[in-house]
Amino acid sequence: MARALLRRRGALSSLLSAAAPTAPRLVPSLSSAAALAQLRSPLDERLLRLLRSEISYVADRRPPHQPPTSFRSFAVEDRPGEQWVRLRAARRGPGAGEEAIKIDATLFDGVAELPPDASLFNRVEALEQGPRLHLSLIVEVARADRVLGFICSAWPDNLTVRHVLTLRGAGAATDDRGARDFTRRKLEPAEREAVKKFLQEREVDAELAEFLHDYVANKEKMEMLRWLKTVESFVEK
Repeated sequence: MARALLRRRGALSSLLSAAAPTAPRLVPSLSSAAALAQLRSPLDERLLRLLRSEISYVADRRPPHQPPTSFRSFAVEDRPGEQWVRLRAARRGPGAGEEAIKIDATLFDGVAELPPDASLFNRVEALEQGPRLHLSLIVEVARADRVLGFICSAWPDNLTVRHVLTLRGAGAATDDRGARDFTRRKLEPAEREAVKKFLQEREVDAELAEFLHDYVANKEKMEMLRWLKTVESFVEK
């Protein structure tokens, strides 16, 4: 939708570039809103109509809903205006210690592509089902002075682990920017099942991936609506 809006704005700009707008004239007796309307150029007026049409479409025909604040044992921290979301949970780990689990999820950052030799049936099926979207997760499990991290791929119906992250050094201290000092290593095939079970015990699984896809789809609508209203407010002034 954003690309369509920019294309329309570009078309309006080229359409009106040859015509110089007349100098605005203030009328003291008018209300401030009416006076501001007189100050706006024809391009601004057309852009406002386009923005309001898009806002109406998103808000009325595809309205976002209030995002949930929790999922299973996780608290969900929405980040308005940012391109990611955070989940946190605490659980009792093996022994007497507690674990803190933190998940940072991006918005949609990729789409599955069909192989070049895909059959016609598979191509038609993919077209009917729509794009298979992807988002990335960084999962951090902290226990006492140990921290494990996992880079995961979340698809609509499954979650796969791509890399394991382990802290350098003995402590779990962060640097002065608040970022942990990790070493990344690829996951060997023999380790995948053990890691999958480890994460499933902490509710990091296909059900979480499905929840995040629904959450992120709704968040993208909210961010689009917020952006459109910000641009509308700027043009109005």
